[in-house]
Amino acid sequence: MIASISPALAAPWRFAFLLAVGTLPAWAAGMAAPVSAPEPGQATLDSSSEELASLPLEQLMALQVVTSASRFQQSIAEAPSAVVVLTAQDIRDFGWRTLADALASLPGLYVTNDRNYSYLGARGFLRPGDYDSRFLLLVDGVRNNDSVYDQASIGSEGLLDMDLVERIEYVPGPGSAVYGSNALFGVINVITKAGSAMAGAQAAATAGSYGERGARFSYGWHSQDGTDWLLAASSQRRDGQDLYYAEYEQPGVHDGVARGLDDDRVKRVFAKAARGGWSLSAAYADRVKGVPTGSFGAQFNAPNYTRDAQAIAKAAYAGQLYDGVELAAMAYWGRADYLGVGSYPDAADIMRINVDGDHAMWYGLSAHLTLTRFQDHKIVAGGEVQRNARRDQFNFNLGPYEQLLEDRRKGDRSGVFLEDEWRLSPGLLLNAGLRYDSDSNVGGQFSPRVALMAQVDPADTVKLIYGTAYRVPNAYEQYYAVAGVQQASPGLSAEKISTRELIFERRLDASSMARLSLFRYRMRGLITQELEAGSGVLVFANVDHATAMGAEAAYERQFERGLRLRASLAVQHSDDGGKVQPVNSPRRLAKFNAAVPVPALRARVAAELQCVSARRTEHAYTGGHCVSNLTASSTRLLPRTEVSLALYNAFDARYADPAGPAFVQEALERQSRTLAVKLVFGF
Repeated sequence: MIASISPALAAPWRFAFLLAVGTLPAWAAGMAAPVSAPEPGQATLDSSSEELASLPLEQLMALQVVTSASRFQQSIAEAPSAVVVLTAQDIRDFGWRTLADALASLPGLYVTNDRNYSYLGARGFLRPGDYDSRFLLLVDGVRNNDSVYDQASIGSEGLLDMDLVERIEYVPGPGSAVYGSNALFGVINVITKAGSAMAGAQAAATAGSYGERGARFSYGWHSQDGTDWLLAASSQRRDGQDLYYAEYEQPGVHDGVARGLDDDRVKRVFAKAARGGWSLSAAYADRVKGVPTGSFGAQFNAPNYTRDAQAIAKAAYAGQLYDGVELAAMAYWGRADYLGVGSYPDAADIMRINVDGDHAMWYGLSAHLTLTRFQDHKIVAGGEVQRNARRDQFNFNLGPYEQLLEDRRKGDRSGVFLEDEWRLSPGLLLNAGLRYDSDSNVGGQFSPRVALMAQVDPADTVKLIYGTAYRVPNAYEQYYAVAGVQQASPGLSAEKISTRELIFERRLDASSMARLSLFRYRMRGLITQELEAGSGVLVFANVDHATAMGAEAAYERQFERGLRLRASLAVQHSDDGGKVQPVNSPRRLAKFNAAVPVPALRARVAAELQCVSARRTEHAYTGGHCVSNLTASSTRLLPRTEVSLALYNAFDARYADPAGPAFVQEALERQSRTLAVKLVFGF
């Protein structure tokens, strides 16, 4: 055992369990504010983030939004999934600095970090060598997964400053019936703020532990004719901490400490404009991250680093063509460049600099029609084409120069889809969809999804969902080959998943709700990175099959004086055909989030608790852990000014994530306690 859960951590586990099964809801029932139910179609997401966050839950669930679950307007309650929406107010309350921070608060999700990237796991699945390619990441509806790794960037390498995010929609479960490849475990759609939400000029400054500092400047504008635009630029830097790894300690030679090598620097630019049904947007991010872990055989305690640059742009139109016929069309472009620089000893123990990298570029068109002219039917039909113009990978040594890999690829993918939301009766809704995709790499794929949603009574809704999804092997998994390190696997086939999920949703009153999800996943051809027996080189292979089953319970409540509470408990079991627990697969996850106003301080105080049970590493186990974060923020201490103070890992818990076969370490310790102060001033 690398670590074990202590008696001190057992109490938070019991507390989180009581929250999830409903003990706390009963206790708090008397505090809830009575709020009348909304009129049909009363509320929409055109509201500001503050107005959205203040809506009672009953009204929030009735919001008519173009959800990421279906691509057409429907209420969250009627979406064919257990959709969760996080607002800009949530981001501010809890001080989330990255998309990974926000997603880690959601039921059934967990995040690991290897001191370079953040990785997202769902319902017991997060395999070594997975670059978040089993989630589809959208930014304002634009595919953000690149064309080499299919990576969804959710950490500090992410495309957006979190201050620019209006809301995050998370749709768990397979989404290939709507979006095609990559949407195995879920779809994440990040909606950015409009200029009206950040009217005028605004400046922000951040300072924190381990040399953290940052700055942002933005300007938003909205006119009476509907023209809206937003410009923003930001820069962040963190020196990082010294890190000890026992695996590298050599008495008399090295103490196993990587000093000054955990730095992180990122710059971002964002622009967005809209008028009428037309919109334009573009974003760019450039990050340089020190890598202190000696991964992939690099020399430990040497200045190894990675650089990631990514950009996206889109032009879109959405509007009504005829009565009951709406069109949404988009042209988009994206680029991602990766560079990894490290020191490696050769066979003669002479240190050489190795440069590893890729260039990815893609562009495409998508369009769909939404038809509401037929009674009791809402139909969406559309298609998209994407050209992966660059899927290039390279690797070479310096001193002297030696080319080890030069692989250039291109590819195409296209898809057509049809979905129908059929209201069988006032309380019974059927959502059925089918998509066909063609990929130049692996051929054609059909992806069906069927969901039956029944409103048993005004308070209770039941959803029964069956869906399938797939993921095409990416260029890195298939074609990356460096002698002695990793071999190519061109014969990989697509991963496929079929899921069954039963969801119970109950509105306890106008200000609280509870949800229980029971799920079973079955995967075929799961792609996993392994060390090849005998040679010791890395290789990707299709595992025969894997299954997962479990339950997620979630509860959310608002109180009359502004207290918001959210809690969840997930119990899950995954199996990849072996007799032992799969690597990096926790059996239990518990989450608790609460935010409350403190009038005496003119502030809001928020706390979150995240607990993860023990996980298996390659040869051992990491212990279970609970991490707490505390945040206080105020917009009323000074005119036009917001001040926040955040304490992350407030009780300095010592915990680690499984490392995977590319590391000497069995597990990598996560960040210790840190403090951050933020000041936002509006001109």
